[in-house]
Amino acid sequence: MILQVALDTPLRRLFDYKAPEPGIGETAHAVDGLTAGPTATALTPGIRVRVPFGRRQLVGVLIGTVATSSVDPAKLKAALEILDEVPVFDPVTFDLLRWAADYYHHPIGEVIAAALPVSLRAGQAADDIVESWTLTAAGIQELEAPAARRAPQQRALLRWLAEHAGAGPTPIAPGVGPAAGPTTDDINAVFKPALLRTVATRGWVAACRVMPQATRFELRPSEVSLTDAQGQVVDAITTSLGRFAAHMLHGVTGSGKTEVYLRVIAAAIADGGQALVLVPEIALTPQLVERFRQRFSAGVAVLHSALTGSDRRDAWRAAHGGQARIVIGTRSAVFTSMPNLALIVVDEEHDASYKQHEGFRYSARDLAVWRAQRAQVPIVLGSATPSLETLENVAQARYSRLLLPQRPGAARAPRMSLIDMRKHASEQGLSQPAMQAIKQHLSAGGQVIVFLNRRGYAPSLFCNACGWVAPCAHCDARMTLHRRADELRCHHCGARGPVPLICGECGQPLNPVGQGTERVEETLTRLYPDAPLARLDRDTAAARGAMEAVLERVHSGEARILVGTQMLTKGHHFPDVTLVVILDADQGLFASDYRATERLAQTITQVAGRAGRAARAGEVLIQTAFPEHPLLTKLITEGYEGFAVGALAERREAEWPPYSRLAMLRAEAKDTARLDEFLRAAAHCGQRFAAPDVKVLGPAPALIARRADHFRAHLLIESATRAVLQRFLARWLPQVEALPGPPGLRWSIDVDPLEVD
Repeated sequence: MILQVALDTPLRRLFDYKAPEPGIGETAHAVDGLTAGPTATALTPGIRVRVPFGRRQLVGVLIGTVATSSVDPAKLKAALEILDEVPVFDPVTFDLLRWAADYYHHPIGEVIAAALPVSLRAGQAADDIVESWTLTAAGIQELEAPAARRAPQQRALLRWLAEHAGAGPTPIAPGVGPAAGPTTDDINAVFKPALLRTVATRGWVAACRVMPQATRFELRPSEVSLTDAQGQVVDAITTSLGRFAAHMLHGVTGSGKTEVYLRVIAAAIADGGQALVLVPEIALTPQLVERFRQRFSAGVAVLHSALTGSDRRDAWRAAHGGQARIVIGTRSAVFTSMPNLALIVVDEEHDASYKQHEGFRYSARDLAVWRAQRAQVPIVLGSATPSLETLENVAQARYSRLLLPQRPGAARAPRMSLIDMRKHASEQGLSQPAMQAIKQHLSAGGQVIVFLNRRGYAPSLFCNACGWVAPCAHCDARMTLHRRADELRCHHCGARGPVPLICGECGQPLNPVGQGTERVEETLTRLYPDAPLARLDRDTAAARGAMEAVLERVHSGEARILVGTQMLTKGHHFPDVTLVVILDADQGLFASDYRATERLAQTITQVAGRAGRAARAGEVLIQTAFPEHPLLTKLITEGYEGFAVGALAERREAEWPPYSRLAMLRAEAKDTARLDEFLRAAAHCGQRFAAPDVKVLGPAPALIARRADHFRAHLLIESATRAVLQRFLARWLPQVEALPGPPGLRWSIDVDPLEVD
């Protein structure tokens, strides 16, 4: 029997190994060096295997077994160890990983590695099995012996175990004692750890492998009454439980989508099911988790990249073992093993954060739909600004459309208006009407959000005399001034440098040009000294717990003005915010990427939705130099729905997604000439057998052609249908792999790219 193993390497293949020798692969389970006994293991696809790989030992996942190998049998090595008794993924998740590797044309070993916590990739136990301890016959005999014979602490431990016999979890493997008893953690909470090792060495106690007891699960009643629209949505989703159905929940900002999620999840998990909730950003998880833990007494696990390795491992184990009834996580949580999955929710489904832009370039939203379909469970895609792809799926009747058109209670949609920056004086990016409105809302007791999607103090350091602009030495980009840190930073490669006082070309003084959130913060602090201010961007939220601290200042009312970037658009609920000022709405109006206008419309709508979410009326001011632009006028007069209708018509006419399928071959190297040769050779290979409805376009330089001293360029592959594109990629990519390239060449394929520039 030949084992086919997926290993975490960039090679697009499986690796063949002989099965372990008889007697090898029986896993010993131990705690504090005390062995509980071996367990035989079957060679089932999905289990982890430790194998030799060159001079190293790697942990891989068994994909399958075959009778013969293309490798000379004499050269085949044997696997070293079988690590699991059962697969580390439920069947649907295992199928999802294999399908994702094929669809995105990425090495399956790296795909599977992305789905496992680091500790499990290193070989730690996949299940949350603990050791339970009971007295042996020798221990009982020792306890009944005269007290003077032994140390009092050892006897105290034996007596305590006798009193707590049978109080532990249910065994999953035979133990020596009559019943499962307290766990190692239980004992170590009362006695010193060395004491347990001592009595175990003497043979007075024995260990039994047990699963942790399931935490009692309780649903707390909601104090919120559903609106008629919310009730209809909840009924529609709960009716579809037990089968696949894709629901687009289109609810305006502040319409109560989270309350709908809570209700339908309660119904989905009532009979032992599990629910997966995906959110686009780590920033959303604290407040969402708090809402869930207020409603559900236990069984809520959190998974995202900011967790420690042990926390991520424990959450994964709880989901895999079924103890976690609800998993809330960012994009990688879509791969979490959940054997009793009953419902998937994708909140803010339009958000670009669901797309992985490096390495394994997958879309968590799209994979969530595939997983729901294969698991035969419903999926809810919620957003106030649905993506155009999702809206087209509704139009084609692939998804149902559920509406929450109004905010509950007295809350109403904010009043939106444009400020023509050509007609009004401004101070550091703030127009006179905006400054007056901020003063009025602060005087009335409201809070104010000032939105600018550009961090730092100023995007450029400029010489008025000769026109010199501080460049990044490693990128085709400008350095951004961060005044508080007193340094220049490149937001593309991370390079940092000191702030020059004079121009290196002509010796004249340099001036910061443009505004970032740091400069806006400085201006607002000067204009409104009595209004405490908080800033939320990647710089202020970098430290652990910093984001939560900023949000707490806003929720408590301590901060009256909040300045921030797109981190403010991610579903936050600020009930006292009555005014939102969008400083530079023109970003994206004339960008080269065909998705730029969609992203801009979504950003404006989302950040505008932070205003007027309670009883107070809300107002939104949008500063622009192009108030007559069709995108802005449609948003003001017809809302996001009106914009989406026009945008889909433009996409259809131009044959851009969702009316075509794209893939991008992205490549980078330090030698720009040889990089171009490689891409031209790749394009030539593709054009030799491309079908009439497949186009290979390029090569073309990236928007930032040089980043971190590497030149970047790409090929764009366009097809009318997904099936045709997939067949082309399957034939073409093996030929690309065989092409020679410059030293240090790195290339990747991006299927369904979100950025084409």
